[in-house]
Amino acid sequence: MKKISLILVLMLFIFGSVSAEFSKVGSSGAQFLKIGVGSKYQAVGEATVAFVDDAYAMYWNPAGLVGVTEQQTVFTNVNYLLDIKLNYFGFAKHFEDVGVFGISATVLSMDDLEITNFENQNGTGEFYSASSYTIGLSYAKQLNAKVAFGATLKYVGETIHHLNSSSIAFDFGTVLETGFNSLRMGMSISNMGPKMSFSGSDLIFSSIDDNGVITTSEKKASTYELPLIFRIGFAYDVNLTDKSIMTLLSEFKHPNDNTEQGAIGGQYGYDNKYFLRGGYKINYDEEGLSFGGGLNTSLGEESSMFIDYAWQDFGRLSTTQRFSIGFTF
Repeated sequence: MKKISLILVLMLFIFGSVSAEFSKVGSSGAQFLKIGVGSKYQAVGEATVAFVDDAYAMYWNPAGLVGVTEQQTVFTNVNYLLDIKLNYFGFAKHFEDVGVFGISATVLSMDDLEITNFENQNGTGEFYSASSYTIGLSYAKQLNAKVAFGATLKYVGETIHHLNSSSIAFDFGTVLETGFNSLRMGMSISNMGPKMSFSGSDLIFSSIDDNGVITTSEKKASTYELPLIFRIGFAYDVNLTDKSIMTLLSEFKHPNDNTEQGAIGGQYGYDNKYFLRGGYKINYDEEGLSFGGGLNTSLGEESSMFIDYAWQDFGRLSTTQRFSIGFTF
């Protein structure tokens, strides 16, 4: 219990410190870090911090990696808003008496766009692109029968034409078995790291004075914060029959660049093979209702495949549909 108390107090202390320092709405960059991965978790409204138990835990709550008992690979492809694409890859492996190690990568990309200016409003014939990415290393361990702890170290990068920005960030999380039936509590802090700033040739300018002397100068870009997020939530399993389980989910989220948000969701599972899911986000600008389903099927004695689908309502920005696939072996 001392370990449990220490972890919870430490996470609350860190959250209290950073939330007191950074409370500005719309002040952070690297917004792609707020786009969730794994269709299973979008379908339940992203009420995930106490629910995630696979390789997607490296995004939501690294402590959830303890649910990987062998080794697992997952993929997600998202056709996001405005023809933006998001791809996620994760691999996690369990080592007996050591813990679970994982590696993940996220890439946000877009098609090339033609550059315009005042003289060439129909296009200059030159194109630019933008992309964002993270590469993460994660570790999780079941400390005792009641508490699991996990952490992720990740490299964050963004590129816009000839400009680049990069930083490192940390995620920390814990999952606690409360001892009240199947009730679980999860907590996580995501994207703790130093400020980022763009640099590159697009910030370098040359000018010629009346004497023909060329002067080169470089503009200094403003720094911006990472989107720090604190999550706390609960998951509770209800056994309906011998093969049917309903999981009820809730989550509270405090981002450093917006007001507090919440989510509720649920999953119905039959025979640990067929799943129906639904959720609702609270106090989001556009997002609200979501639903989806999943299939877990055996590929042999020691391997299986799971496929998940999610539909999300984005209000005035229409809807998104997501598919994920994963393998346990």
